[in-house]
Amino acid sequence: MGLYLCVFDDDENEICGVEIGSYADFNWFRLTVSAAIEGNEYGSLFPVLMNHSDCDGVWPVEECILLDKELALIEQKTLEFEPVAFNSRWQDEVRKKFFLKVESLRDCFFDVDGEPLIDRLRELCRLAIESKRPIEFQ
Repeated sequence: MGLYLCVFDDDENEICGVEIGSYADFNWFRLTVSAAIEGNEYGSLFPVLMNHSDCDGVWPVEECILLDKELALIEQKTLEFEPVAFNSRWQDEVRKKFFLKVESLRDCFFDVDGEPLIDRLRELCRLAIESKRPIEFQ
């Protein structure tokens, strides 16, 4: 089963969405970030990202503001780390298909379309904040 994060408008039309991959892929992203940046103290620096259940339904707008700040720091810090092995076969297939260069830990995280995952998540945060609508887990 895949994890899809999206923002809907007031009429329940999708404004934007990100297909993360599987729930396991999202968990791998969080565990990898925690290991590298939080020193395996899960949620110590990034409580909004780490402590939110992936089946909880939504990140409310108030949390999207905090989440965007967390993601900005994650984006900066992951540039300082070497890449790691992918956790799913699809990631290597997408890397090859879109000729993605994996030079840092940041480059290891992308969505199923090969777009940088952190950028896509920050885009969702900004859209959620601008539209005053939550990010929904689908």
